[in-house]
Amino acid sequence: MTAPAQVAVMQVAPRMLDLDANVELTVSAVKTARERGADIVVLPELSLSGYMFETMDEVYSCAVTAEHPVFTRWAQALEGSPGLVVGGFAERSGDDVHISAAMVSATGVQAVYRKTHLWNREKRFFTAGVKAPPIVDTGFGRVGVLICYDLEFPEMARSLAIRGADLIAVPTNWALDARPYGDEPPQVMLARAAARTNHIYIACADRSGRERDQEFTGGSAVIDTAGWVVERPDAAGLALASLSLSRARERQISSVNHVFGDRRPELYTGVFKALDAV
Repeated sequence: MTAPAQVAVMQVAPRMLDLDANVELTVSAVKTARERGADIVVLPELSLSGYMFETMDEVYSCAVTAEHPVFTRWAQALEGSPGLVVGGFAERSGDDVHISAAMVSATGVQAVYRKTHLWNREKRFFTAGVKAPPIVDTGFGRVGVLICYDLEFPEMARSLAIRGADLIAVPTNWALDARPYGDEPPQVMLARAAARTNHIYIACADRSGRERDQEFTGGSAVIDTAGWVVERPDAAGLALASLSLSRARERQISSVNHVFGDRRPELYTGVFKALDAV
């Protein structure tokens, strides 16, 4: 059993189209989390740019590569911990721009994931990724990543869990939905279901505030392997939880039941064939 990880999500409100301000915002957020003892810090989707773009020129104005100095500063803020910072940004790649997440250790960028499922107006500006989400080994356990709408596809969380992830970090920008029955945000329910059905920890870093004509949910949460929300953000936007990540690997959930061993893949092939025809 490895030592518990102090896992933080930082719910911040990026400033639309102000890359310099958002660099300082995210660096400050990582430092704040570290001062509170965090080892793994998750920042929102597109945290360096804002979200509600109106033109491609706006997107290009905030798009950076994984060599941008901000990631060195995230790494420096993590000094002394074998953990990770996972944060969203608009990634420039030639003429294309991706909604990406950088996975940064104290030694630098370890992996970059490009969002594979684009939501609504994102398809006007961004190019979908074509590679499976990475998993990065840390001193506390194995961390995978998804971005926002990716989480609404059960196969994504399941594939990360089967590949050995203990924690899924989810940078997200959840648009505020109506809740006619007073329940929690549907996106949080999806995250809880993914955690429970895969016996995996999930840390969702949503953003807060309003941007142009869009209100955001502010639904950040740290979720345990049973699907319970163990921490939500405080007044400073920080949710911090102590998680023994290796416990996610204990998937024998009763004397006769195993999360993956009880699957019946031979019965699911027809489902995938039917979906392929849609």
